[in-house]
Amino acid sequence: MSDLAFDHAPVGLAVLENRVIKRCNQQFALTFGDAPTAYIDVPIAELYPSREDYHRVGELLQQDEGAKSGLYHDERIMRRRSGELFWCRVRGRSISPDAPFRSGIWSFADISEDRPVVSLTPREREVAILTCKGLSAKEIGLKLDLSYRTIETHRAHLLQKFNARKLPELVAKLTGMPL
Repeated sequence: MSDLAFDHAPVGLAVLENRVIKRCNQQFALTFGDAPTAYIDVPIAELYPSREDYHRVGELLQQDEGAKSGLYHDERIMRRRSGELFWCRVRGRSISPDAPFRSGIWSFADISEDRPVVSLTPREREVAILTCKGLSAKEIGLKLDLSYRTIETHRAHLLQKFNARKLPELVAKLTGMPL
């Protein structure tokens, strides 16, 4: 019965070991394109927009307080096999919290209908994610080792790209929340 639940879950599921897909369900394959068997032993890095994004998310995972307890979640841009970029809600549970990449189960939900993909630099993506987590410009600056004025400049670019007038409107657009 557990195989049936895994294979037919309404959300994409993947078992990862050292950031390599060992198994995935039908919804995962449908979301990213291809068949479940096509993902066996595929590095998850292939589904990120860039190597930089892959490494950045890995570093964030290592630093995240929740991940230290074995849980992690975020929303990020991922890449389908076709090359199309889309927003994805990612949640994970590490089976080995002391080594979060060793083994875990991850869910991937396509949320692109609620949020358009706008071309962002890797730094703008970092600032956008941390802004949505409620961090101030000074807190983001400390986390990214940048001045708060640089963060404000990135936020100004984000406001312009998302056609938002104020920060709360930007956050609403980034998170897909109704205004």
